[in-house]
Amino acid sequence: MTSARRKTYGVKGAPYLFLLPATLLFALFFALPIGYALWLSLHKIEVKGLGLGKGARQETWAGLGNYADALSDPELLDGALRVLGYGAIVVPVMLGLALLFALMLDTDRVRLAPFSRLAIFLPYAIPGVIAALLWGFLYLPDLSPFHFVLDKLGLPQPDLLDGGPLYLSLSNIAVWGGTGFNMIVIYTSLRAIPAEVYEAARLDGCSQLQIALRIKIPMVAPSLVLTFFFSIIATLQVFSEPTTLRPLTNSLSTTWSPLMKVYQDAFGKGDTYSAAATAVIIAVVTLVLSFGFLRAANSRNKQEEAR
Repeated sequence: MTSARRKTYGVKGAPYLFLLPATLLFALFFALPIGYALWLSLHKIEVKGLGLGKGARQETWAGLGNYADALSDPELLDGALRVLGYGAIVVPVMLGLALLFALMLDTDRVRLAPFSRLAIFLPYAIPGVIAALLWGFLYLPDLSPFHFVLDKLGLPQPDLLDGGPLYLSLSNIAVWGGTGFNMIVIYTSLRAIPAEVYEAARLDGCSQLQIALRIKIPMVAPSLVLTFFFSIIATLQVFSEPTTLRPLTNSLSTTWSPLMKVYQDAFGKGDTYSAAATAVIIAVVTLVLSFGFLRAANSRNKQEEAR
């Protein structure tokens, strides 16, 4: 009887044993840092007296003071507006190209489909810092082949790292690197559509364009929602591209994006408490926008199913 109970308990406890390593890693490298950031955001350093003694700098409770300071900081608000302008270019262009490439690769007449998929996906495999450096040097007038060609043709040579073109230059890096990943997601969804659906559409006299617009795109709508969701999160967390290009131009400040401001506050000014509060605000905004978008998409899908 005792051995039978032990065997039963062993079988029931096996799943928890397998989950234990993942749970420990999640707690150590995800939950614990989030908790520590929340704790830091609610504290501040207070200097007493002349600030010369060892105990002159003390950590005190700040409550929501760091959050109020962060929300009233004009640099954070300006960075958020810049990221919104950047995202307004990146997200529609990147997803539009990804959908276009996926539809083109899903046609029967396409040639060298495996090579084309690899060629489109390959930029995603390049680390973001290396991609930003690559394009950054291509943007420099003294090194860029684009400027050389424009100069030979007698055409004006815009500064791609200043003013309005700067947004296009940063967006180009993100589109070049992210289109391949989104294309693979959409293409995989297209390949899952049964061939009988296409055959029925052809029998009804539908052209390739009509099949793409009326069958393929509506059926891959969940994949489009997923890629849009990932793109929004990546846009709100843009950091590598502007940070890498900043030494090449004076138009990029150390607080160009909200995450760059977090880095500057934490490691430039040494104020980890304000940086933690700003990071929490960015995380909450990302969570709210993502949840709101997914909820709106789900409610729309339910309405279409009800029809």
